[in-house]
Amino acid sequence: MKKHLLLFSLLLIAFGSFAKGPKNQYVRISTSYGEVIIRLYNETPQHRDNFIKLAKEGFYNGTLFHRVIQNFMIQGGDPDSKTAKPGQELGNGDLKYTIPAEFKDSLFHKRGVLAAARDDNPAKASSACQFYIVEGKRWTDGKLDTLEQTRLKGRKIPTWEREWYKTVGGVPHLDQNYTVYGEVVSGLDMVDRIAAVKKDAKDRPVEDVPMTVTLLSKKECEQLDKLIAPSLSLPQSEVAVK
Repeated sequence: MKKHLLLFSLLLIAFGSFAKGPKNQYVRISTSYGEVIIRLYNETPQHRDNFIKLAKEGFYNGTLFHRVIQNFMIQGGDPDSKTAKPGQELGNGDLKYTIPAEFKDSLFHKRGVLAAARDDNPAKASSACQFYIVEGKRWTDGKLDTLEQTRLKGRKIPTWEREWYKTVGGVPHLDQNYTVYGEVVSGLDMVDRIAAVKKDAKDRPVEDVPMTVTLLSKKECEQLDKLIAPSLSLPQSEVAVK
């Protein structure tokens, strides 16, 4: 009887180790300007799961980065962009639902984060599909002080966040207004290249920038989990992904 119990316990341990799987889901966004690998945040489960669902369905494949502003961000995911004519205004396409805001003090608009676009709704609920990746810029203490007094309406930026904005960069005035739900861990130079392209008066690239979005396999996610400390998210410390 004891032997059976021991065998059963060992099987449970083995099964538990096998079933554990990766801690994070990573996605690849590929364009003619390169590719990025993005870690989706577990702290924002509704946004994470929605993005995974759309990626599995192939929804994003063929959509464009339709709005790019250098030193700010690149935006994509509008379903209307798949069949858009040259010069057509984009940004109003969406799916028939929204995602409730998932604001976290620890998640902010540093360079390289993935965040959800939205319309001007009072609840700040996110678009079901449109997103942006922050390029951003570096800030000084003086400019951050001014920002707090004007656009942030007196909200203070924590000291540790200030250090990110001063050394790595970002767009602090978007914090607590748009949900941040992932970050680039490899290939951030793709964002810089796209942000620098020639665009029209509506910030749409003159030459289309289509994307392909795929989920990394369980094995790939496990490998990345080992390379990237969960508590350390430095965009400048990119990992090599093959």
